[in-house]
Amino acid sequence: MTKIRKESRAMDSGWALEVMHKAPYITVSFIDHDGHPYGLPLSLASDDDANWYFHGALEGKKLEAIKAHPEVCLSAVTRCAPTVGPKDGSFTLQYKSAVAFGRAEMVTNEAEKTHALHLICQRFLPHHMAAFEPSVARSLGRTAVVRITLTEPPTGKRKQYDKEGVEMKYGRME
Repeated sequence: MTKIRKESRAMDSGWALEVMHKAPYITVSFIDHDGHPYGLPLSLASDDDANWYFHGALEGKKLEAIKAHPEVCLSAVTRCAPTVGPKDGSFTLQYKSAVAFGRAEMVTNEAEKTHALHLICQRFLPHHMAAFEPSVARSLGRTAVVRITLTEPPTGKRKQYDKEGVEMKYGRME
């Protein structure tokens, strides 16, 4: 499990999953075949909190990295806002963040690929679901889908002030 330096900002895994579901994208960090880091912001979706999906081309650096090292790290941030500390006037950043570790693998089963693409479309283009079936019929064979299965619960962290300007620590909620 990831150790957080400032434990007073730590949040539980349920809270971290909420951040992951709300983040506009999640950065996935890979290790390529040469051992170099490679991170990309991707559009991921999940319906069970254990398996997260993204899609892309059938070839490329992401897929090569997954073949070499399937272990990945996911990071997500929401409510990121530069601010001046209400009590001391320091420059700071309010945020909600989550980090998770998982194992990535290509999805080869057509039913699971279609399900994953449906999740992604539902999350990012819910008002265009009428176009989903024809789109999948045209592109399923030329679309890669990757499943990332989390290998441990995600961790969450935040820096947030309440209405009185007091930092909300130790999981305190408004």
